[in-house]
Amino acid sequence: MKYAVCLPLFIVLALPVAAQDWALRSSDRALDATETRALTEGQTLTFFDDGQSKYSAGGAYSYTYASGQTAYGAYRIQPDGTVCITFRNGFGRCDRYVESAGRIVLLTEKGERYPVRPPAEK
Repeated sequence: MKYAVCLPLFIVLALPVAAQDWALRSSDRALDATETRALTEGQTLTFFDDGQSKYSAGGAYSYTYASGQTAYGAYRIQPDGTVCITFRNGFGRCDRYVESAGRIVLLTEKGERYPVRPPAEK
C-alpha cells in the first residue's frame, strides 16, 4: 500500500521534466544522453561567470561559485539527455545542454542560458 502513495507522487514530480520545452532556439541542437554523459561525467565545466559544475563519475555533483562557496548534491542523466540535480539542501532542478553556434550552452528550466567556457579559455 505504501507504494501506491509514492507512485503518484513520483509521476507528478516527473511531469515537469517531461513537459519542458527548454525554450530552444532555431540554432540549438539538444545533446542526447550519450553526448551529455560524455560532456559531464567525471568532468568540471566552467562558465563565463567563473562558476564551475563538477560532475563526478559516481553521480556526485557540486557547483562552486566564483566567490568560492560550493553547493553539493547528486545528479542523474535522463534518457533524453536532461540532467537533474538534487541538492543536499532539498532543492533540485533539471538542466539541458545544447550545442548552439559551435558552443555548448546550459539551458535551465526557467529559460536561462549559460554558455560553457571552452577548455582552452579556462
